[in-house]
Amino acid sequence: MEEVKKIEQTEEKEVSESALKKFFSIKISGVGMPFYIVMLVILAATIFLHRLPNTILGAIVLLVVLGHVLYFIGEKIPVFNSYLGGGSVFCIFASAAMATFGIIPADAVKVASNFVSNEGFLDFYIAALISGSILGMNRNLLIKASVRFIPVAFLSMIITFFAVGLMGMLIGNGFGHSVMFVSLPIMAGGIGAGVVPLSNIYGHVLGQPAANMISQLIPASAAGNVLAIIAAALVAKLGESFPKYNGQGVLMEIDPEFTKPRKVKLDIMQFGIGMMMALSFFMLATIFNSFIPKVHTYAFIIIIVFICKATNILPKYYEDAAIMFNQLIVKNLTHAVLAGIGIALLNLTLLAHALTWQFVVLVVTSILTISIASALIGKLFGLYEVESIITAGLCNNSMGGTGNVAVLSASNRMELIAFAQMGNRLGGAIILVVAGILIQFLH
Repeated sequence: MEEVKKIEQTEEKEVSESALKKFFSIKISGVGMPFYIVMLVILAATIFLHRLPNTILGAIVLLVVLGHVLYFIGEKIPVFNSYLGGGSVFCIFASAAMATFGIIPADAVKVASNFVSNEGFLDFYIAALISGSILGMNRNLLIKASVRFIPVAFLSMIITFFAVGLMGMLIGNGFGHSVMFVSLPIMAGGIGAGVVPLSNIYGHVLGQPAANMISQLIPASAAGNVLAIIAAALVAKLGESFPKYNGQGVLMEIDPEFTKPRKVKLDIMQFGIGMMMALSFFMLATIFNSFIPKVHTYAFIIIIVFICKATNILPKYYEDAAIMFNQLIVKNLTHAVLAGIGIALLNLTLLAHALTWQFVVLVVTSILTISIASALIGKLFGLYEVESIITAGLCNNSMGGTGNVAVLSASNRMELIAFAQMGNRLGGAIILVVAGILIQFLH
């Protein structure tokens, strides 16, 4: 009897040691679990002692450490990780919930929000993303895909505009109110480049303060963004079952030689050169934006880098440098960006207050219509349906640059950022012009 007991105790001990060993062998973004726990404890102590520096240092450590662990958790949750965006979506919503419900104290939220919204963190990330993704693409693929992509994006937006308006009429919300306060804010290109100027346009025509208008427009932008992220994850997952319609991150069918990932030999010096190039592109875009303010800085970056790639004026060494820097930033800062979006830009309380059944029906109509339209029109123009839905469709229902990152991250298609931004920025600019005309007749 005693021998049996000893054997059982030995087995229990072995199981316990095995489980412990397995737990400590887990890595979160390359960091072993024991070290990550230490980092989390240090971060938590700093935050709750209210000693988190209101600088780039404090914001980076908060967003990176929090972003990696939330992404890791989201990737482990069954069903959620397969059909609802996994780590990317979980990271956004979990961080938003932590900020909304006070789990992250207000002063730490302020540090993160200031860094994301006012100190150019997203500009830095998106500059690296656009520069590397365009310069890393095959020149023939870039030119051919762009010519087909832009009409698909614009036609899908037009169809969606009318679909939302007609649905508004059917449910008693009115055509004018539905398109002006749901459809256009969703497709306007985010908060800074879309909702803010849109609120000024509406406020000027309606004789109301822009602050009153913005509170009516943000819920549509936020809700559209949320559903676009989830829909992108679902479309990507469904696309795995239909390889005929799935380009696996490539927008159109083309010679496989053109779609092979460009291999670069890592060089420490080139990382720095790539950073200088990305930031120089951004500065040049800022100069152009100062002369033509109605065209967003991101749109100018796309145009400038596109011209550089199409004309082959950059030597391969500098293209490789931009690609390298892009890979460095995407690999290490994407989860931080997702956490920043949740903390700084996704107000769950505001979103909850706007959730009337009519509002939900209109937002769902926008998502479904632009998905179906972009798939069908994309097919006519020779694009893969899955990629067309995600870039020409759902990215145009997201919150601009931050929304594009979240949508593409959820669908594992970050390499399509150039096309997402192209449709988002050009389409958003057109939306503002159209809104300025229509508000005078439809209010």
